[in-house]
Amino acid sequence: MNLPYEWLLGTRYLRSANRRGFLSFISLTCIAGLMLGVAVLIVVLSVMNGFESELRSRILNVTSHATLMGLEGPLVDWQTARSTALSTPGVVAAVPYIEAQAMLTQGQHLAGAQLRGVDPQLERSAVGLGRQLLQGSLDDLQAGQYHIVLGEALAQELGAKIGDSIVLLVPQGTATPTGIMPRMRRFTVTGLFRSGMYEFDRGLALVHIEDASRLYRLGTAVTGLRLALADPLTAPRMVRQLAVTLGGGFYISDWTRNHANFFRSIQMTKSMLFVILLMVVAVAAFNIVATLVMIVKEKQSDIAILRTLGCGPANVLAVFAVQGVLIGVCGVVSGVALGVLVSTHLESLVHGLERLTGQHFLDAKVYFMSDLPAQVQGMDVLQIAAVAFLLCALATVYPAWRAARTAPAEALRHD
Repeated sequence: MNLPYEWLLGTRYLRSANRRGFLSFISLTCIAGLMLGVAVLIVVLSVMNGFESELRSRILNVTSHATLMGLEGPLVDWQTARSTALSTPGVVAAVPYIEAQAMLTQGQHLAGAQLRGVDPQLERSAVGLGRQLLQGSLDDLQAGQYHIVLGEALAQELGAKIGDSIVLLVPQGTATPTGIMPRMRRFTVTGLFRSGMYEFDRGLALVHIEDASRLYRLGTAVTGLRLALADPLTAPRMVRQLAVTLGGGFYISDWTRNHANFFRSIQMTKSMLFVILLMVVAVAAFNIVATLVMIVKEKQSDIAILRTLGCGPANVLAVFAVQGVLIGVCGVVSGVALGVLVSTHLESLVHGLERLTGQHFLDAKVYFMSDLPAQVQGMDVLQIAAVAFLLCALATVYPAWRAARTAPAEALRHD
């Protein structure tokens, strides 16, 4: 009973004039449209956030945070560089590796891949690939045994399984009486891994670093050092600082540079989708204009009576501003609730639709992952809610101003 009369009148006018419910049909339509627009925007941005987070996690499970390589070829004195790296604050691990292109064959199957020579004991401290193995173990990679671990998709393309023998061809020739022949070696498949990213599952094979050294005839040299850092986001600065400490002459890289196009395209897509879907919210918000104009037209005589009783233009404006704000609050709050609810259960909903339709919506060959992750970020939700409510508030200005300018004599002339 202590509420301002502008609030009481605004909520009363928002009710249906035909006694068909608490809110008029047109008001419910505005709220529903605003709710769907806000919910869709939250779900889409949550999917983009989840995709970026999942992509980053999977990349860091397979690749190192940073790499330090020789500028003009293999890294010969890598032991000194490794000792310096391990003594640098923020560097968790520094492991040598050999990486080069190779061709794998089994029977009639042929596939190109990136061959990576690793030390099984040190590899676990640099990346989490050892936890992604479906079969076998990194410990099966024994020096001189010529064992190999394949990505799941690469093994399927070769038709290989655990225990099979495959032939590895190196793009380096060996002189023979019949001419230059590519160097080759038979390996036994002892493990399969699945990183969740098709790029690596199809194009990466692991062997022991000593076997790779013999195959590529590098001696004691390695391709470079792979660094694991306490904070992956500091990789560009840390690897640059380490190269300067070592006196320069290194080619440095990090995970943000190697996959910059992925994350840049995600950010660009996220910004574009926000702008495009915000137009849907704007259309729903500006439906409030039509709703309030209709109410103002219907309540002309009521407004005139209020004016004759001493209600000022500012009070009339407040009455109709209350209606627009209430519609906006209901639409934004319900949209946020629906968007967060759908986003948190999106993966389950997608899997249910896939089982229902018998179709797989995401092809890992195209989207790098087969799931649709969603990650709700509070800042995104607040930004969407604030912008949507601001649009609703702006939409109430014209109808409320028009109601405030109603002339009592003109409105009551025909009554």
